Amino acid sequence: MWPDEFAFLLDGAEEVDLHIPPVAHEDGSPGKATSRKALKARISQQDFEKIWPLAEARYRLDGKFSGKAITLIANNPHYQKWHPADGGAVENISDSGHKYTTNYVIVHFLMDDVREPVEA
Repeated sequence: MWPDEFAFLLDGAEEVDLHIPPVAHEDGSPGKATSRKALKARISQQDFEKIWPLAEARYRLDGKFSGKAITLIANNPHYQKWHPADGGAVENISDSGHKYTTNYVIVHFLMDDVREPVEA
């Protein structure tokens, strides 16, 4: 299960389709293009560093995405186009009046249906 402490990271996530170009097979025959469902989220660099250890593993979801599972794309060469990328920065002023910057990262999570075996 996706850790409850990070559930808020998916609140503003957008469902997208990743269009993966064909990859030629070793025998030279052309591959075929595929499409995968994904969640695209803009999260703070600090939060990304906390979820980095969860990358490349599959987690089931609850709530709005119940019945789905996600995998954070981090370094899979097939999904290089969707590796974490710069999401910009926002300047803020704290309650005490000090200026600070929050850096953001755009991340993608592969998303698929969870299939449960049904007992007869």
